[in-house]
Amino acid sequence: MHAMQGPFTLCLSVLVCGALLAQSEERQRKVDSLQQVLGSALHDTDSVSTLIAISSLVTGDERMGYARAALRIADRGLPGSKGERRGALLRGLGGACSGIGSRLRQLGQRDSAIFYYQRGLEAAREAEDPATEANLLNGLGVVLYQSGNIDSALVLMEKSLAIREATGDSATLAASCVNIASMHHARGNIPMALEMYVKARDLAERRKDMPAYATVLVNIGALHEGQHELDSALAYYRRSIGPLKELNNTEGLALAYNNMGTVYLTLKEYDRALESVRNGIPPAVQGRHHNALSDLYFKQSRILEEQGDLSGAIIECDRSILYADSASSPRGAAYGHIQRAKITRLMGDARSALRYALLSVDKAAGLDELYLKKDRAQELSHIYEALGDDHNAFAQYRLFTQLSDSITNEKNRKDLIRNGFKYEYGKREAVLMAEQEKQDALADKELQKQKLVRNGFMGGFGLVALFASVFFVQRNRISKARKRSDELLLNILPEEVAEELKDTGTAAAKHFEQATILFTDFKGFTEASERMSPQELVEELNTCFKAFDGIITTRGIEKIKTIGDAYMCAGGLPVPTSSTPAGVVQAALEMQAFMKRHKAEREAQGKPAFEMRAGIHTGPVVAGIVGVKKFAYDIWGDTVNTASRMESSGEVGQVNISEATYALLKHETGLTFSPRGKVQAKGKGEMEMYFVTTGD
Repeated sequence: MHAMQGPFTLCLSVLVCGALLAQSEERQRKVDSLQQVLGSALHDTDSVSTLIAISSLVTGDERMGYARAALRIADRGLPGSKGERRGALLRGLGGACSGIGSRLRQLGQRDSAIFYYQRGLEAAREAEDPATEANLLNGLGVVLYQSGNIDSALVLMEKSLAIREATGDSATLAASCVNIASMHHARGNIPMALEMYVKARDLAERRKDMPAYATVLVNIGALHEGQHELDSALAYYRRSIGPLKELNNTEGLALAYNNMGTVYLTLKEYDRALESVRNGIPPAVQGRHHNALSDLYFKQSRILEEQGDLSGAIIECDRSILYADSASSPRGAAYGHIQRAKITRLMGDARSALRYALLSVDKAAGLDELYLKKDRAQELSHIYEALGDDHNAFAQYRLFTQLSDSITNEKNRKDLIRNGFKYEYGKREAVLMAEQEKQDALADKELQKQKLVRNGFMGGFGLVALFASVFFVQRNRISKARKRSDELLLNILPEEVAEELKDTGTAAAKHFEQATILFTDFKGFTEASERMSPQELVEELNTCFKAFDGIITTRGIEKIKTIGDAYMCAGGLPVPTSSTPAGVVQAALEMQAFMKRHKAEREAQGKPAFEMRAGIHTGPVVAGIVGVKKFAYDIWGDTVNTASRMESSGEVGQVNISEATYALLKHETGLTFSPRGKVQAKGKGEMEMYFVTTGD
């Protein structure tokens, strides 16, 4: 069977931050210097440009935090501004939108990313800022590519390249060439893809542009994989890992490891496949790359299925679906439900499997993808056969064979095109490999030289080493114990608070002007618990809360505590830029989606299940440590009480938010709000409330 969700993933380069600073120390020095400049800035234009400069030197949510700060200042200053000041503010707004859009894209919030990219484009064009316009076009193209709109993505990226060439912006040319090559690659135009990859590689080497160079390695590996040259594919993927780690390119690392897992899965080397995929999960979690996490958990599910671990495969598949929904990826969700259907059928529950397979149809609405349709038809054929429905089984099998023929015909057409360029492909590839082997040989020679020098000292230092070994063994034991102690501390306290506690022995309570608090609890918990054994009740709570922990961790939200069946977490602390009100709302929606799926599964097995309410409010809080023994990080204030009332005044299956949270999110794309009017809240009187759902 064709491996679902595509044979490989292309790694796209989205460079908006100028030249690479290879050493983290140098980067931090620049950040520190710019923060001093920021503190003495006299004009809003200086503050905006400095914040944009800092955001270009940091990554992830920290980058988005600085970009949002720049955007707020630019928005305040633009009304009534004129001349050079207006131009500077518009340039800053364009740069801020580029940084915000890039991070939202990584988080899978594509509609929001598109909004910021388009807003930035308007500002960059009014300011006549071609460099920022090119960056924004490039970023918007990446979002469209990830949404499956390859043709439109290619048009935008070619516009971006034309601007960069016209303005002599050689620093970002390699990134543009990588992305255009990726578009041709995705369309099956291998000769054009190879030509652009070679051009990108040459530009990256001349400019010492390591981000683009690392991306080229991943994508040439994918090109080899598409040609079924699996050893060469693995060689390129492995070669990319070092540069990607050096750059702390978490998204690229996740993709490279995912692609390696795909190759090993194809080779039926399941242990290596599992190791590769699991290596990709930490960088994906660190960078909160929901698309990548969906792919990685999907791949892990496929591997476990092949190994016969169906229970494990279901857990990983559910995680994949969760992240696909979070990333607004209908393709990922559709493949995830087909995989869920297959595993459920193999476990003997064909009726539940049918429900999952039909859900994939809903998830894939609007997608015209032959592989997806073929895999779904094949699985439906198996399910109907297991149910004894021969008529539908035959109809789906006939559709499966028709789609398989269409795929074969398309593959043959592309093979004819590829064969016409076989000589040119081989010639260019030989040059690539020869140059790389030369570089590897020089590196090996230098390594041997270092070994000779090192061995010369070994004899003289033998006795010292004997005594030193005792010291190092003891030091390692202490180090391991300290590491374990730190890990335990981080399980109960946020990292920043834990560090303060270790450094000073205390951690002062702090005021946060804007935190977003989420409460959940289960309806009918007492009644359901009466139908479960104590062990089953605890296991069920643990299953739900573990899922919640995973959801909030990827969004930078801080877990506060659980009380019985209630779960409490907060965004915007202990670091204000760690998460956003929109992120907390998205987390609540993901929790509800998980609970609905989990309820359907348990009811299909004849087991009692929980339903959930969720409530959210945004406002000021005080946060800190309470107690001396068994201390805990907690939050206080009327905001906490109001959030609790939002939960208790809500309804099962809904996310209920306050007017304060709504005011912050009412223009957020991808969310739909349903006013409830004034609702009586215990101890609060009547309050405006809103149900929020994901947009259509």
